[in-house]
Amino acid sequence: MKPEAVLVDACRTPIGRAFKGAFAKTRSDDLGAWCIQGLLARTKLDAKLVEDLLVGCAMTEGPQGYNMARQVGLLAGLPDSSGAATINRFCSSSLYAMAMAHATIESGWNDCIIAGGAETMSMIPMVGMTPELYVNPRMWKARQTYYNAMGITAEEVALRYKVNREEMDRWGVRSHNRAEAAQKAGLFDAEIVPITVPGPDGQPLTVTRDEGIRYGSTYEATASLKPAFKADGVVTAGNASQMSDGAAMSLLTSAKFAEQHGLKPKARILGAAVAGVEAEIMGVGPIPAVTKLLKQTNTKVSDLDHFEINEAFGSQVLASVRALGVPEDIVNPEGGAIALGHPLGATGTRIAAHILNSLGRKGGGLAIETMCVGGGQGYAVLFEVY
Repeated sequence: MKPEAVLVDACRTPIGRAFKGAFAKTRSDDLGAWCIQGLLARTKLDAKLVEDLLVGCAMTEGPQGYNMARQVGLLAGLPDSSGAATINRFCSSSLYAMAMAHATIESGWNDCIIAGGAETMSMIPMVGMTPELYVNPRMWKARQTYYNAMGITAEEVALRYKVNREEMDRWGVRSHNRAEAAQKAGLFDAEIVPITVPGPDGQPLTVTRDEGIRYGSTYEATASLKPAFKADGVVTAGNASQMSDGAAMSLLTSAKFAEQHGLKPKARILGAAVAGVEAEIMGVGPIPAVTKLLKQTNTKVSDLDHFEINEAFGSQVLASVRALGVPEDIVNPEGGAIALGHPLGATGTRIAAHILNSLGRKGGGLAIETMCVGGGQGYAVLFEVY
């Protein structure tokens, strides 16, 4: 009989502002390790039972080099007998890690896996530390626009899908306003593991809340911001995701393992799908990925109770949601990456932790999480939350 995989729990660190936030001098492997320790404490699982660790990371060099996942696991107290792999599918890395863990368990190869991601955008720039080495000369000659900055791809999406500046700015304000209301109401608290780091004065500082939310955000203030990538463009700091530092982790096991060890699963993964698009409009990757996922799982948009799309840019969110026909009232109801931040490799599991928290609080249901991926991909996962 085929094993059934279950999602026991997921949690995350607070999301710090890159360069200026509390985690600006904190390594991502430390954030990941502390997040795992928080996950194990929440679930009361013995670290010795973890067989493998899959950690998503988008910029795998410098402090995130080698097989970062192995250091994360050992720093967290996982045994030498456990495995570890660093996963890179750019922004969807940790969500993909979760889907891989699920598939591995259902294949009968493992019973207990931690999957998530960690990223420091303060220490590793978004273009990496040696971008001049990444470009294959043959690719550059054949397709220079493959290497467009992410902001330029967002401009191209706005142009092709007819999303205007006002719509993008109003989405950005929506994200901040909703995240502000959620934070004030304590709606993120259940998914966050407090992290203690040295403060500006050298004394211990315990971080419990996300740092990027702009309280009192207004359309008027957002509309006054200058374009960030093109003089006549529409992408600004007010309608794009923030560079951030953070980590998020999840525990997936077989149903039998969960029962044997007294674990109470919060959800299960019903399906996952990847799809490619032109690199020049990478932001619309969720459109074919979600379409493929709905067909794969025999699900309709009308069956969904919650829809989370990573807010890389306002243009790609609006283009994708409209093309898929998703009602905006179920999309990112407590805000998204424009307000909360986007620590690249960690964001996929950050969103998953929020889905478990938000939809679980409302009695459960079906949720899709989807993300665009640099280079021209989309990734999507369907969750059933109990």
